[in-house]
Amino acid sequence: MKTLNNLKIISAVLLFVAGLSACDKPRPAESAGKKIDQAAEKVGDKVDAVVDKIGAQSDKAGVAINDTEITTQVKAAIFAMPGLKTLQINVLTSKGIVKLSGSVDNQASSDRAIALAEAVDGVKAVENRLEIKSR
Repeated sequence: MKTLNNLKIISAVLLFVAGLSACDKPRPAESAGKKIDQAAEKVGDKVDAVVDKIGAQSDKAGVAINDTEITTQVKAAIFAMPGLKTLQINVLTSKGIVKLSGSVDNQASSDRAIALAEAVDGVKAVENRLEIKSR
């Protein structure tokens, strides 16, 4: 939001400067007004392009932050569950999809890890790549 406000201020200043420069020239008022309108349109287009670019970057950053949050919460849930060997379970999140890999002792541990991951807010799906290792 701060960037958007700064862009609005810059746009206003550029319009003002364009208006002043057009007024200094010995041309009819219509010509000066037309130049101000053209300058305002160009500045508006550039501001829109910058705002769109900032919005796209913010969306990408938001996804990365959410994925990191989800991964952290899934790891914490697995770590807190007695009986799961947390050092053997890897968690990777991409666009809300959690991928569990590594090894567990039995099917029940695999099922528990999947259930814990699915319970975390923001998880869209869980891909189970856990291998069951016998002792």
